[in-house]
Amino acid sequence: MAAVVLALPGLYLGAASLLGLPHPELPAPAAVAVYGLAIVGAAFVLSWAGEAAQVDMSAGLALAILALLAVLPEYAVDFVFTMRAGEIFAAEGHCAPDPGGSNPCSLALANMTGANRVLVGIGWPLVVLVAILAARKRGRRNDDGGGREGDRAGVRLPRTLSAEVVFLGVATLYSLSLPLRSTLTLVDTLVLVAVFVAYAIRLARFPAEEPDLHGSAKWVAERPAVSRRWIYGALFGLAALIILATAEHFADGLVQTGSELGVDRFVLVQWVAPLASEAPELIVACLYAKRLKAGDSLGTLLSSKVNQWTLLVGTLPLVFAIASGSLHGLPLDDQQRVELLLTGTQSFFAVSLLVTLGLTWRGALALVVLFAIQFATSISLPTETVHTVSLVLSGVYALLGVAQLVRHRRALPRLVRDGLRTDPHRLAEQPA
Repeated sequence: MAAVVLALPGLYLGAASLLGLPHPELPAPAAVAVYGLAIVGAAFVLSWAGEAAQVDMSAGLALAILALLAVLPEYAVDFVFTMRAGEIFAAEGHCAPDPGGSNPCSLALANMTGANRVLVGIGWPLVVLVAILAARKRGRRNDDGGGREGDRAGVRLPRTLSAEVVFLGVATLYSLSLPLRSTLTLVDTLVLVAVFVAYAIRLARFPAEEPDLHGSAKWVAERPAVSRRWIYGALFGLAALIILATAEHFADGLVQTGSELGVDRFVLVQWVAPLASEAPELIVACLYAKRLKAGDSLGTLLSSKVNQWTLLVGTLPLVFAIASGSLHGLPLDDQQRVELLLTGTQSFFAVSLLVTLGLTWRGALALVVLFAIQFATSISLPTETVHTVSLVLSGVYALLGVAQLVRHRRALPRLVRDGLRTDPHRLAEQPA
């Protein structure tokens, strides 16, 4: 209940703005605080609904639904930038700079690539850190050494999440062809949406399991079947409304605050806005990890990555086509191709780390260090130098990914088989 109350001011202000109702105009810093609290409240509501839904569906499908709703802010922000790009393209015949001096097509893809890299470079290592700290805390409380084992093991994924790793791998391999293009087209839409649909169908075949629930999620799960489904369905819907009503305002507030401080607009769109749009899923993942559900925690972010790298990327050309009134693809310039290459190779390395269905603290450290390098260079060096560093980092990601796949080559066939073909009921009964 407290989470809902926390979200109400932001929900009202966001809905009033969208519907043209009277509402106070907040200064940018105040708007960031109000809408940020609403997003935090929505994250708690999502976590309750996602846990309770596991009573009636597979954990993977519940996490996929949760991830789809949690990533709605990213859809909202990316669609806004892409529609603006399409409108300018329709008027000018090309992606002319907008009044702010930025290429609108670059901004659309900058937000998407930045969000993907934030998710993997910050989100995945954050889950490992929270899981280790939670395990150590329980180990000290129980005096059984559990925390030390958590330090060594990092985060383990159940075999039922093999599908997430495999389909992310498929999407990643396809994404590596995108930097070779001059546009993102409706063909890319068909391919990537098809991958997402196949992924959703695979998850729907997994059986429901008896989850270990606490607090609000337990209360919802203990209701009679019909009431339970209505309640967690309503919670999913409420969280989605909160996120849709507040995400764009939160991102705009962050960008405006940064602009007032003299920060470059491209940097704001690529790094600051994604921190806002990724906030719900990062918070949900940390909540799971804190409850010692590290597998579900990483599974949520993994499902979000599959969602973003298939459905989100795939729908951008469609949104651009609608906004521009043409079948012309979303244009890519040299900067965007470099950004896509860096994002794709980071994803390749991330998938290679999960071939054994585990993310160790060393793998998490590698992700966060490489992300820190790209972030630091992007905000401190000239554009030409940033491109060079990005190409070098892309090579490093690719080499590390290949090394991981070679190292764990014997685990790869089993992972692919489990992700695509193994009977879901038998897979759910087997240990990780």
